[in-house]
Amino acid sequence: MKKPLLSNRRSFLKTTGKSAIALSMVGSVGGSLLLSSCSSNPESTETSGETTLQNPFTTPLAQSGLPYAFDALEPWIDAETMEIHHGKHAAAYAKNFAEARDEEGLQAIEHTENALASISKYSTKMRNNAGGHYNHELFWTLLSPKAKQAPEGELLSAIDSTFGNFDTFKTLFQEQAMARFGSGWAWLVMQSDGAIAICSTPNQDNPLMDDADCKGIPLLAVDVWEHAYYLNYQNKRAEYLANLWNILDWNVVENRFQQLKG
Repeated sequence: MKKPLLSNRRSFLKTTGKSAIALSMVGSVGGSLLLSSCSSNPESTETSGETTLQNPFTTPLAQSGLPYAFDALEPWIDAETMEIHHGKHAAAYAKNFAEARDEEGLQAIEHTENALASISKYSTKMRNNAGGHYNHELFWTLLSPKAKQAPEGELLSAIDSTFGNFDTFKTLFQEQAMARFGSGWAWLVMQSDGAIAICSTPNQDNPLMDDADCKGIPLLAVDVWEHAYYLNYQNKRAEYLANLWNILDWNVVENRFQQLKG
């Protein structure tokens, strides 16, 4: 599993094996994530080496409707792919997530993040479907037929200082997404110390899971399962990823970044 890209292309190219970064999720209270960190953030609360990074985002337990028509993202994502992706794949994750909550006594949780923060305690069914539900609910919001195609302001400054510039960021993000063997997701996350990083996860795992190598609060998520693109692109994942920049909405990413900064 790839570790996060922490600072620049050099560190990215040196990335192999499991993460050596001492970041591990150890609990959740309400909408906040408790992360351990080897670095400190003056604006965070630290106790015995633990840093609390407040997560203001919550994901409903039930599936949401798409915020646009199935054909709204054409020609980059075709209507049939969107209809199958949302109406069958994502709907199945939501349904099976509900079943898993009933089977494992989680009927009282308020939002999906509660399950993810302790996912190592639960079944594979819970892991796959809680992750799949969360990942897709976020992914739909990041796509728009009227997408802002580049970041500005503080987020752009953070990208420039971390990765060099926006074009380099895009290249590194695509490399991470291409390097994910089989199915999975690519992420831009904010870590517990406030730094941003690129990473990827297998299957329907995500950076909010307590046992994920890639940890942080997601700012950007990209689906690299074949069902997200195969009808239109077949095996051409690189072409799908390159075209996705046309409909990834940086207004949403900037909003998430600002809310996390507080």
